[in-house]
Parts: sequence; C-alpha cells; structure tokens
Amino acid sequence: MTRSPGTPLPPPKARRRLREAASLTQAQLADRMGVTRATVRTWESGRTTPRGRRREAYAELLKTLAEEESAAAEPTPVPVVVAVRTGPGSPAEDTESLVLPAKALPTKPLPTEERQEDEPEPAPEPVALTPAQAFDALYEFGTPALVRQTFLLTGRRELARESVERAFQTAWENWPEVARDRDPVGWVRAVAYEYALSPWQRFRPRNRHPEPPPADPGDRTLLNTLLRLPPRHRRTLLLYDGVGLDLPETAAETEASTPAAANRLLNARRAMADRLPELADPEVLHRRLAEVASNERLRAAKPPTVRVGSERRARFWTRAAIAFTAALIGTTALTLRTAPTHYEPPVSPGETVRGVPPKVAPGALSDEELELRQKLRDQMQAGPERLTPRLE
Repeated sequence: MTRSPGTPLPPPKARRRLREAASLTQAQLADRMGVTRATVRTWESGRTTPRGRRREAYAELLKTLAEEESAAAEPTPVPVVVAVRTGPGSPAEDTESLVLPAKALPTKPLPTEERQEDEPEPAPEPVALTPAQAFDALYEFGTPALVRQTFLLTGRRELARESVERAFQTAWENWPEVARDRDPVGWVRAVAYEYALSPWQRFRPRNRHPEPPPADPGDRTLLNTLLRLPPRHRRTLLLYDGVGLDLPETAAETEASTPAAANRLLNARRAMADRLPELADPEVLHRRLAEVASNERLRAAKPPTVRVGSERRARFWTRAAIAFTAALIGTTALTLRTAPTHYEPPVSPGETVRGVPPKVAPGALSDEELELRQKLRDQMQAGPERLTPRLE
C-alpha cells in the first residue's frame, strides 16, 4: 500500500533521539537513506523535511527504530556522546559519535560461577557519567588534535597549548551548554581558534620572540608558507582541508557566508600552490598538514588541572565583581551623604565700573548742596504728588 505524500513524521528532536537510541550515526543513517549527512542533519534540526518517496522511507525507518526501542526489555542509561571529526583520507570523512565503553568506567560484573558455560558474556552497558567525568573524557579525546591544529594556525607551541586549555576552561564554565551541544569538540575548537588569533596576542612579551622552527626543512617551509596567509584564509584552509569540515560548516564556524568562505579557501589554496606547487592537490595538502602537526611534541595539562584552573578563575572574577560592586555602592553612599541639599548660586566676581565718581565719605554739606536740597524740597516736581506718611 502506497502512503500519501503527507506521511506524518515525529518531531525533529524525536528523530534524533530514535537514531541515537539505535546507535546510528548521521553518516550511517544517510547511507541507508541514500542522502548526504548534511541532509540528515537538516532533517533532525527541523530546517527541512523530506518529501515524496524519501519521506515515506524515512518515516518507515523511524517507525522501525521506535518499535525496536519499545521492544527493549530494560531501559539502558543514555551514554555520553562526544562528536568526533575525521579529516579526508580517513575511513570515514563525516562526523561520527563516539560512545564511551563501559570498560573504561567502574562497573560491577556478575560472578563467573553464576554464568552458564554456554551463555555468551553480555556486552557491557554504557553507564551515566558525572559532569567531571564527561568533561575529562572530552578533554582527553579532543586535546591532542586541537593542540596540533592550533599549532598549525599560530606556529607557536606554548600559545597552542594555552589556547586549548583556556578553551576547555571556558567549556567547563559553560558545561551545561557544551554538554547539550551537537558537536562539543567543535564548540571548544571555535573558542580555541578565537583565542589564538586574537590581535591582543601580539602585545604579549612572550609572543614577540620567534619560537624554534620545525627541524625538518620541508615542514619548516610548509609552516612558514601557511603562516604567511591572512588569519581568516589560514583558518578557513585549516578547517576545510585540515580538519575536514564541509563548506557550510566552515562558513558557520568562521562567521562568514558560504560564498565568502569559498573565496577564502580558493585564495588560500592558490597562494599555497604558488609557493609550493606540490601541494596543489588537497589530498596531498591534508597529508602534509597532518605530518607537520604529528612531528611536533606538544604537551597539555591534565583534565583536573584545567578544571581547577577554570574554577579558580571563576572565583577570582566573581570576587572581583563583588568588590567592584561594593566599592561602587560605597562611593555612591558617600556622595549622597556629602552632597549639598539645596542650590547655592555662585558669587559673581567683583568688577571695576568706570565713569562713576567714587562715593565720598559722609560729612557736612556745602552751601551749594544745602541750597540744592532746599530747592528740591520747595519746588513741585512733575508727576503725581508725593505721598508723605504722617502720624494720625
């Protein structure tokens, strides 16, 4: 029976939950449906929905996954999912999900004597992790690759280590958001790249002196050629040809439009090919970038050290904000206490008036002044009569 074009589909979040419950990656589901991984990602995010026969096949597959989930006898805890990015040339070029094995976590197996000889040993079930354990697993998994990538981006070993550690400290401060992110490694990578390429890094005394270049002449030439590119072109080239992101994801991480990211990538490839013609092939460029990064001995701190540093920095800034707020409140209270309660106009400075005779000191009137005063008293002046107060 053929279904109608309007076959109902579960909500986007339910689609992703059913896929993860069946331990399927987006790449595996895309292979089943005959589409690309980006298409599956847009279906699960709700930006697009399939149509026609593809919609019917997708609805049937989700229905099968839902039936398999409901047929499970006991619910299993949700495993911790960490996004893994593999570059071109590897067995899988898409983003896959890494489920932490239960053998890496404390478990309580059944005694051997309680099992039947012919009964196969049950597979260990994934267990729920605490936030600290999940962060440590993400740090141990993503740090080596991120440090190498940041070294290619900056050409400085200490700056690469510091950038990745600072990015993970920021991730620990925002762990609920990072834990729910679809690509936590990409979240940390974006923060590390932004910190490493910050223009304020050039003002630090440590970054004013060059570091020892790679020992191999070919690696040294490749790294110097890469560092001559503009930072935006260098970052785009590293994400696309080094990490293995597709063009829309590269544009989103670099906060650019897809055409702008494509132009940056083409210009970066052209500049690399002009100086090193043997790197015109993207596959060769990817392999050489991996070799240069792998030849360097790059170190990083342990996960507990990063978590403790993040918590110390958070406490420091919290105390600094509290102290600043207290100082601001005290200054405001002192100002209100000492401020005047009414307006007092300022006294104008004295000015010298010219053309007016100075006021003489009081004394006896001269004959002329007496005569003038008597004349003023006797003669009537123009205008109304003067009113003289009299005693009644």
